[in-house]
Amino acid sequence: MFNIVENGANRLDIEFSGKLNSDEMKAALDALVEKTGGVEHGRMLYRIGDFDWPTLGAIGVELSRIPALFRMIRRFDKVAVVAEQDWVRTVSQWEGALIPGLEIKAFEPDQTQQAEAWLAE
Repeated sequence: MFNIVENGANRLDIEFSGKLNSDEMKAALDALVEKTGGVEHGRMLYRIGDFDWPTLGAIGVELSRIPALFRMIRRFDKVAVVAEQDWVRTVSQWEGALIPGLEIKAFEPDQTQQAEAWLAE
């Protein structure tokens, strides 16, 4: 499952769980790029539930769209990642260190209120 909800002018809430195949990944990335078109100095709340590695085809789709994804992510200043798995939270924070101008902070599922407050700062 991949769900994107616009939550105000410059905020997106994304929920992801399960496993994506190539068609689902294409649809998810198309929707994400479309919904971020007018975002400036955006905020994102990204909830990751039970996560299974995407199929090889889905990874190929994602890699083929890296230029568009980098343009999209530059529209955001902060991303709060709420995830069940420790390794997902750790990798998320590493990504934040690698992408200039983007602050990513990871939270456990019971810290959603703290994630919301951090995004609002």
